[in-house]
Amino acid sequence: MKNRCLVTLALSAAVLLPGSALPVPAESVPQAQANTLAQTLPPEERGDLLMARQQYAAAIDAYSLAPKSAVVWNKIGIAYHHLAAIDEARRDYERALLIRPNYPEAINNLGATYFAARNYKKAIKLYRNALRLMPTSAVIAANLGTAYFARGKYRQGIDAYRMAFHLDPNVFDDMNILPAIPGTTTAEDRAKQDYCLAELFAQAGMEDRAIEFLRQAFDEGFTDRNRVMQDVLFARLRTTAQFAQLMAEQKEH
Repeated sequence: MKNRCLVTLALSAAVLLPGSALPVPAESVPQAQANTLAQTLPPEERGDLLMARQQYAAAIDAYSLAPKSAVVWNKIGIAYHHLAAIDEARRDYERALLIRPNYPEAINNLGATYFAARNYKKAIKLYRNALRLMPTSAVIAANLGTAYFARGKYRQGIDAYRMAFHLDPNVFDDMNILPAIPGTTTAEDRAKQDYCLAELFAQAGMEDRAIEFLRQAFDEGFTDRNRVMQDVLFARLRTTAQFAQLMAEQKEH
């Protein structure tokens, strides 16, 4: 696992982990040995091990015994976030920021709680602040892009995604999510987001991912075939067999 305190959730807003490395994953040692090892660790390290084992409630109990710091409060917030206890997560991210106001991971993670609550304007403000403090974070840039899309700000969204790609071309793979907007967004909005992502992947020469997002755009109701055939960013993509197959499928529908 990478050392980042952006928590990776299936919510499409990634949460950043603290900068310390996690212990050896539990699956790499026998269960009984892992349990014995956990009991000998200091509370924060025990919490890290339990987080790696996805035992979030137990991790919270362990962290509660550790000396409180911005990093520990952020970790507790992440554990609650994984349990979908968003109010509790927000409370603990705010506690982290009372100790360290310019803590970019906690600011990003706080933004993720507002994103989950569909307060996209507040999420954007927090993500932008976090990115200003941590300008090399592809995950924060991707979060910002998703929040812009959620507000219908497609150009700003794709610009943020481009930044994320520039920082780490595998950012969405690493986050183990496809950037999807939760909540009450329309199929038309999601189709626009997917089309923009298809353009971005095509421009990066990642044809398989471009086809994937273009197919999703069609599935969400995108119908402008002429735009697809004339889009300069799809020039190379249009020469591939995958593109020909996709367009043949759409003609059948």
